[in-house]
Amino acid sequence: MIKVSQWMTRNPITIDEEASVIEAIHLMKEKNIRRVPVMRGDRFVGLVTDRMIKEYTPGKATALDTWEVHYLLAKTAVKDVMNAHPYTVTPETSLSDACKVVLDKKLYGLCVVDEQGDLVGLMSTSNLMRAVIDICNDPRLAS
Repeated sequence: MIKVSQWMTRNPITIDEEASVIEAIHLMKEKNIRRVPVMRGDRFVGLVTDRMIKEYTPGKATALDTWEVHYLLAKTAVKDVMNAHPYTVTPETSLSDACKVVLDKKLYGLCVVDEQGDLVGLMSTSNLMRAVIDICNDPRLAS
């Protein structure tokens, strides 16, 4: 059985729950990532994504100017925007079960946690696509 542990991103970049939304935006842009697990100390407490931030950010129809929006996002903590109960899998979850969760729930990734609930990785759709490509190109599986 092919497991999540074989394809997940280990030691993902994280952010503290007290960090500002602006810090999260800069981190995601700098690291070219779309999701960041949120930590309280060394405990995994949620997930923030670029989509969550976009949904939280006031739209162009608002009366706020750019500086006011920036100020608002600089004063808003990540914990106020994050999903405190993201979908998770364990490293021992089969790749097919992880794919089923992503497909059924219309997700772009999953947080990978151990038995104690500690974050050990991320399984993004990019990870899943790499797995499919490698599996399909495996001559032992080719027909």
